[in-house]
Amino acid sequence: MQTGIGTGDSGDPDNPVSALAEVADRRRQLVRDEEVAVRRARTAGLSWAEIGVVLGVSKQAMHKKYRRVG
Repeated sequence: MQTGIGTGDSGDPDNPVSALAEVADRRRQLVRDEEVAVRRARTAGLSWAEIGVVLGVSKQAMHKKYRRVG
């Protein structure tokens, strides 16, 4: 990921810009992974409340965030 911010090797784990870019990439992947897992759980018949318990949020929060999933 090229940010144009900072200097140094973009793959250097000690570079704060590289570290932030890595965190952002992991966050995007986690969002995708959660969406897939929620879709699979709904397809398997789990309720919003059951999914929310596993993820540590209310069923209302789950329904609001994933209402397009079904």
